[in-house]
Amino acid sequence: MGAAVTKSDGQETKLEAKIIEAVQRRASRGTTMKSFNSIVLKFPKIDEGLRNCKAIFQEFDEDSNGSIDHTELKNCFRKLEISFEEDEINDLFEACDINEDMGITFTEFVVLLCLVYLLKDDSSTLQKKWRLGMPKLEPTFETLVDTFVFLDENKDGLVSREEMVRAIDESGERSSGRIAMKRFEEMDWDKNGMVNFKEFLFAFTQWVGIDENEEEDDDDNNDKA
Repeated sequence: MGAAVTKSDGQETKLEAKIIEAVQRRASRGTTMKSFNSIVLKFPKIDEGLRNCKAIFQEFDEDSNGSIDHTELKNCFRKLEISFEEDEINDLFEACDINEDMGITFTEFVVLLCLVYLLKDDSSTLQKKWRLGMPKLEPTFETLVDTFVFLDENKDGLVSREEMVRAIDESGERSSGRIAMKRFEEMDWDKNGMVNFKEFLFAFTQWVGIDENEEEDDDDNNDKA
């Protein structure tokens, strides 16, 4: 990843508002995270959990070209019994297709599914349907949401630079201030001083190593070809 978000504000305003509202609803239930160190300790487990998306991604990448297009995504939602309106699916696709190449890569797919989990988290009917397709992913996505809620001290649905610095300062690391600024810059793609949940998710996939391992898998597949 690492690329800047290139979407216009207008394209994501409605979806972003829904995401912020969903984060705030989730924040009202509190967080189990106690410190930034407790988050770091969960990195390997999160990495392992996110890799469970790989088989799902490959199943719905019907032409095996390494990305999921609009039609394949709709088929994915239908098979997993995820109920979204046509315009909602389009908004999610556009929000997560950061390269604007009309295809969702594996990393983008992970982020998209986590956004779906957040947006549908308070729907008891979908909780049941969700487990039909992705039982191993639910705890991982819940940990990611929980982490964002922990960082979002004032519960406004966004993480500020100051909130990130305070969270890492409490870890007691000697260079915590520098680490916090680096982490925040990795998340704040549009450089507006605030990080939304989608930006956080893309950065987090980098932190736990999804990107690097995805590239290694691709290289291995190319070597075998």
